[in-house]
Amino acid sequence: MTLFSIIMLVSLMVFSISISLIRSLLGSVIVFAVYSLIMAILWQQLNAPDLAITEAAVGGGITTILFVLTLKRISKKVKSHDTAGNKK
Repeated sequence: MTLFSIIMLVSLMVFSISISLIRSLLGSVIVFAVYSLIMAILWQQLNAPDLAITEAAVGGGITTILFVLTLKRISKKVKSHDTAGNKK
């Protein structure tokens, strides 16, 4: 195993723990995206380019976009619910 692979594996462990410890939902989504991109790099290092492309596209791209859009939609509903509750 090369030094680069060891550094990537250690960073994956750090990111996986930090995802569950970060209190900000948006921060967790960003760390998850970084985690997915590092996984894509590791798949490439393991000579599995098909998995690397899939991980980068799905894990780093589509899933991150869906999480961010969901957070945006939830925050809008929470704000509208708060303003509706304050009018009573």
